[in-house]
Amino acid sequence: MLFIPDTLAPLTILQSEGYAVSTFAAGSIPQTADLPKDTLRILFLNIMPEKERTELDIARMMAAQHYDVALLPMKIEGQTYKTTAQEYVEQNYIDYADYAAHGHYDGLIITGAPVEHMPFEEVRYWPRLCRIMDDSASLATSTLFICWGAQAGLYHFYGVEKHGLDAKKFGIFSEDLLPAPTAISLEGILPQGFPMPHSRHTAIDEGLARQAPLHTLAQSEATGTAIMANADGSRVFITGHLEYAADTLDREYHRDLAKNLPITMPENYYIDNDPNKGINFAWNDSARRFYGYWLGLCRRGS
Repeated sequence: MLFIPDTLAPLTILQSEGYAVSTFAAGSIPQTADLPKDTLRILFLNIMPEKERTELDIARMMAAQHYDVALLPMKIEGQTYKTTAQEYVEQNYIDYADYAAHGHYDGLIITGAPVEHMPFEEVRYWPRLCRIMDDSASLATSTLFICWGAQAGLYHFYGVEKHGLDAKKFGIFSEDLLPAPTAISLEGILPQGFPMPHSRHTAIDEGLARQAPLHTLAQSEATGTAIMANADGSRVFITGHLEYAADTLDREYHRDLAKNLPITMPENYYIDNDPNKGINFAWNDSARRFYGYWLGLCRRGS
């Protein structure tokens, strides 16, 4: 069962898709005693611009698991938004400080953000994000950093720089599993060469990443490191977007075409590389397996 705020946009979509979803009052923080036994409370710092789409992506991943999960939308204090109604955010998202005042959580998700061209220090909310990242170890059992969120975490904790790519890396790419300690290994959970969506203009410095006290769990044919984690799984970094819905890259492709932006057709995405033949949703099973794996890491602290 997935528990989400009763006015969160994905609610009716998830129910129509057959997922088991229940609600709690928007603006409230459900405590352990308010939920079924062993429900995982997962903080969700959604810093993507079109918040409802990312909510649906992440909520689907949570709802597809055998765990009971309460997804708790969290915001950075003082942030204002252009592509999502501020009223909606204020109704459904709670400030980090309010969550922090109510104890420990099982997991924290920090999403990507469309600011990859900017130096980290020039991102307007960077100091506040750093505060959340610094507190993440005491706030949650495991933190999942996604795409730009992964770049931000690797830079903040380990000094791993990012650099621009000659062309946007855009499409579905093969990820190879690498040996890792049993406690965090993806072997037996994901298949060798599993597919993952990437949509990026930047990549991390591989040399600096290898010097960090982290284990590379998967290596990508796209831009190098795909998934990294520390030894106890309290920090997991994923550079792609396993959570993406089937049509996300298609929408992005046609959006950029309509804006006359330089964009190539997403690689390995359309059936026979023909947009008219439809989308090969090849990563769906791997996505669900990965999020089940990460919730298992969160479960260890319960």
